[in-house]
Amino acid sequence: MKIHVKLILAICSLFLVANQSLAQTSKYKCMIQMVSYQGEKAYVIISLINPKGEYEKTLSVLGPDKQWFNTLKEWYKFQTKTKEKISAVTGASVGGGDRAVRTIEIDNAKLNKGYKLRFESAVEEQKYHVKDVELAVTPQGLIERAEGTGYIRFVKLSKVQ
Repeated sequence: MKIHVKLILAICSLFLVANQSLAQTSKYKCMIQMVSYQGEKAYVIISLINPKGEYEKTLSVLGPDKQWFNTLKEWYKFQTKTKEKISAVTGASVGGGDRAVRTIEIDNAKLNKGYKLRFESAVEEQKYHVKDVELAVTPQGLIERAEGTGYIRFVKLSKVQ
């Protein structure tokens, strides 16, 4: 009887260790510096993009009003199909010349597998930038400063210890 209990406990312990290692994530502090532009505050979406170039997960939403989500056209198509819960990652929009800091969490299993972080930006009645910034989900890609092509001047990530 004691052998069966020990065996069951050992199997349970192995299962817990295996399960924890499968779901390991790292947190990154993400600083977004906006260019100085005229107009309303920008909505910015940070998404995890899979190796096929498809949306996999929304990591952060800078912009609280769902009414304007449709201005981020490509992400909005993904969002309406998946009905992904985003309330936990939604915050304030960011104005021209301002900075925003968000903490995002990335599954370590995505490193060096062809994934990207995409930063989309849109400003009311102005141009929409699908790929304002894209950076590789690699140890090097996640620490380099990435220049924007639209409303974002640059993005800089640092790993949270």
